[in-house]
Amino acid sequence: MKRGLFIPIGIFLLVAMVVTACTTTRLTSVWKDPAYQSRPAKVMVIGVAKNAQTRRLFEDEFVRQLKARGADAIASYTLFAENQQVDKAVIVAKVKELGTDSVLITRLVKKEIVKVYVPGTAYNPPPYYGTWPAYYGGSYSGGYTAEDEYAIIETNLYDAANEKLVWSAASETLLGDSNQSLIATYIGVLVDAMTYNKLLGK
Repeated sequence: MKRGLFIPIGIFLLVAMVVTACTTTRLTSVWKDPAYQSRPAKVMVIGVAKNAQTRRLFEDEFVRQLKARGADAIASYTLFAENQQVDKAVIVAKVKELGTDSVLITRLVKKEIVKVYVPGTAYNPPPYYGTWPAYYGGSYSGGYTAEDEYAIIETNLYDAANEKLVWSAASETLLGDSNQSLIATYIGVLVDAMTYNKLLGK
């Protein structure tokens, strides 16, 4: 992913709001080409995924949310057969045929396991419960180590006219919910960031 120019402090306020509203996805970096002042009108959405069902869910949800923000969009799985060999030339030809002005590509970079230690807690019953030994007793729940799994995802938006990268975001998503719920949450965060960067909306 291209690095170097980052959105100023305002984007971090956006990240804070997003994290507060939905803790399963967190933006770790956002970049926009300052020379790009257009708003995508028609976006081809490409989800790079080994699982065909996950790809369809992802692309359909991105199309739905992009359309809700005023941009037309089309899922790539509706254009290419599941077993079709799709390379750059095929995509470029389809982009020209459809008059698409932008291509949005997202892919899973990797998954990470993060170990979190949860400390134990002491509990002392109120004195009016139980018998007198309760004054001297109590219980203790020992600490334990939990493992959280995160998906590190990269999303890039390209200008179809010159194939240049114009916007990019990296994110971490805590796995655990259903695929559909995670996908909707993740895409909502990305679409909010695109709107903040004046790529979507009026």
